[in-house]
Amino acid sequence: MKKWYGAAGICINDQGKILMVKQGLPEEGKRWSIPSGEKEKNETFEACCMREISEETGYDVQIVKALFIKESVEQGIEVKVHYFEVEVIGGMPVIQDPDHLIYEIGWKSTNEIKQLSLSFEGDRAFLLNFIHKKMKGVQR
Repeated sequence: MKKWYGAAGICINDQGKILMVKQGLPEEGKRWSIPSGEKEKNETFEACCMREISEETGYDVQIVKALFIKESVEQGIEVKVHYFEVEVIGGMPVIQDPDHLIYEIGWKSTNEIKQLSLSFEGDRAFLLNFIHKKMKGVQR
């Protein structure tokens, strides 16, 4: 079975909004997701996460902590994605994706995430819960 390994970064700002990108192939339709992508040979999952966010959004980030690993089989391909919490340490929003699959960058609120068409529907509940937990901690 073919394998695909990658990383994804979840970044939340002071207003409780998550950094997301609108992506997709024109024939498949465009949907929102957190920045993510395939790990390159001899690259750590952490380095992959930081590189993909830079390419897709223009922001420089650092890893806050590892969150979880999502494993699945998609169209006969074994998929393993390492999710990380990250924070912005520099850069500015600019699309510089070498694959030309990113169309928009945005900070999305809880209400927006509830309504968005997502690339990975399974991420919706996790993202909403992540915002809830982070903002609860901020309000103490």
